[in-house]
Amino acid sequence: MANIAVCARFRPLSSKERRDHTDGVFIRSLDAETFVLKDEKQEEHEFSFDRAFYEGSEQADVYEFLALPIVQDAVNGINGTIITYGQTGAGKTYSMEGPSILDCDEKKKGLLPRVVDELFTSIKISEDASKYTIKLSMVEIYMEKVRDLFDLSKDNIQIKESKVQGIILSGVTEISVLDPADASQVLSRGIANRAVGETQMNMASSRSHCVYIFTVQRELITDKRSKTGKLVLVDLAGSEKIDKTGAEGIVLEEAKTINKSLSALGNVINALTSSTPNKANHIPYRDSKLTRILQDALGGNSRTALLCCCSPSPSNASESLSTLRFGARAKHIKASPHVSCKDDKYTKKIGAPTPPPADECCQRILEKLRDIMDVEDVNLLEECFIQEGILFDINLVENLESAYEDVTCRTISSLQQAVEELVVTGEELVRENKALKARLEAAERSLELHEGYGERMSFVDMIKDFGFFIPWFGSVFRVNVVE
Repeated sequence: MANIAVCARFRPLSSKERRDHTDGVFIRSLDAETFVLKDEKQEEHEFSFDRAFYEGSEQADVYEFLALPIVQDAVNGINGTIITYGQTGAGKTYSMEGPSILDCDEKKKGLLPRVVDELFTSIKISEDASKYTIKLSMVEIYMEKVRDLFDLSKDNIQIKESKVQGIILSGVTEISVLDPADASQVLSRGIANRAVGETQMNMASSRSHCVYIFTVQRELITDKRSKTGKLVLVDLAGSEKIDKTGAEGIVLEEAKTINKSLSALGNVINALTSSTPNKANHIPYRDSKLTRILQDALGGNSRTALLCCCSPSPSNASESLSTLRFGARAKHIKASPHVSCKDDKYTKKIGAPTPPPADECCQRILEKLRDIMDVEDVNLLEECFIQEGILFDINLVENLESAYEDVTCRTISSLQQAVEELVVTGEELVRENKALKARLEAAERSLELHEGYGERMSFVDMIKDFGFFIPWFGSVFRVNVVE
């Protein structure tokens, strides 16, 4: 078990902050890990993280301490996640990307371009006989929808969970990249599609959470094994105080959605770090798309690092204090990263017969099950096999009956998850139905009291008299009858 690595980074004062507060700062460093923050009431709060970075810190310093070990592990099949968190305008995107993903001064490069360079460098200097493949995906969570930034037609990607692969984005575009220059061009195209907007605190404020996913597959030629490491970088949209950002219209709605998802992230952190003894706490991963995507990173099979970005200005003391408290809680989360390694099940001696392909083996399992189960049930299992990738060679299984039982149990687990999602959807529909019913009853009472109709008429009767037809009324009333 390992804790999440948490670092704090304080950007330089902006010109506006220097003008308004005459270079005043509210941070006092005690050592490389510990510092004191003075809030708006002049009360002091001490924090101790894995490392604290200040105005003079270089981009390379942040990368080498926070990200480099995680990148190297990803090449060796261990999943990793790097997250930037903080108030809007606190330097998250600068820390993640730098001034530009392309044509950027070496000194100013952010985490993302340095990660790309390190991935290909690690592959190049690898001494064993391995074949590497790097694939890149990029999505944003905008207004609680997951959008594919490499294919904007995919604007509502579904999040699914596999026991083998963990959290996956169904149908997301994956692009194979061959070298750092190729990867940078691909990333630049995705970044250009990201939602940004202007606020009073930031000329190009991120209006979405951005997720970069590198999948590194390593095939070990000598012993017929493969390792797959998934490296996820997350540039969160900043929390916002409306009175400071001056958000209006669509920007205001974006801010509300951003703050709601960040609140859900805070709730997950609180649940994971709860000190209640002997109690299995519910972890509300499904409360937002953000927390669902980060499920593996928060207490799962991933090495995780969190960079808390803050402004050093007294005018932002309350927001910085909130950010640092979030980081202090996250530091207590335990993770269980392990190597994702797959043996080659078709390793055989020279001269041995070639084993059947996986699809054929799966079909043989289904044929066997059809002898003892209803056809409809087997067809449902077949669909689940295809969706979950449950394929194996039955010739290599000593106990065939236990193999059938294992496949069935895994499929049932998948179905139970689907049922849970349906239950949540059903509860939402019931709540919406009750709200509609209440509105209809209120409208009916109001119309019955309205003068000028000579007699009291029900809302539905009036619709009939006027010849109106509203298609969804029938479905609403049918639901009420069933209840």
